[in-house]
Amino acid sequence: MGSIYEFVGHADYYVLGAAAFWGLYCMIMVWTRVGQKRFKTEEEQDQFLEGIEGHLRAGDFDSVKAACDGNLKAVPMMISLAVQNRGMEQDKLESWIMDRFQFDVLSDVEARISWISTIIKASPMLGLIGTVAGMMGAFETLESATAEEPTKQLLADIRMALEHTLIGLLITVTLLTAMASINNRIRQMEELAVFGMNRFFDSLRETQKQRKFRVR
Repeated sequence: MGSIYEFVGHADYYVLGAAAFWGLYCMIMVWTRVGQKRFKTEEEQDQFLEGIEGHLRAGDFDSVKAACDGNLKAVPMMISLAVQNRGMEQDKLESWIMDRFQFDVLSDVEARISWISTIIKASPMLGLIGTVAGMMGAFETLESATAEEPTKQLLADIRMALEHTLIGLLITVTLLTAMASINNRIRQMEELAVFGMNRFFDSLRETQKQRKFRVR
């Protein structure tokens, strides 16, 4: 293979390896972060919210905050913020909390997913670069070959070309399959978090109404 084609072919192996490593790293980070931010089951979340609702009925906001402090899950984090800013109008508070959920919880996840999607799209193209380099090297080898120097180098060039295609496709298929699982995990986290926050806001609204009634 010509030196330029050989250089491109070997360099493309490293680029594909770096892409695969970065995609795997981002996937692990997303999986881990989603696991940190969600309750494993709805029952577990319900148990937590029942304790919060008990404190709310007693008007004990300090205990609500204490129950949420140090908890890295999304719902406790948002409840803690809501309690700290409970002086806001209810509608504005709910809107602000959901914006914070988007910024504090989902923004990092979406950034990582954006990288994974980029690698999924780029990997076949990166593989194609190596394939083209390998085939051009094969044609150059074929052009300069003599009768005494048959097909060994030619076959090596073709093998390199096909290997790049295979590696690019393997990266894409692997990440696509893993992304389907991750997207389901994220959707479950969002649905459970929204349900939990709506339940909390209903309890908070009822608590504030009762407190206003007592003051009157």
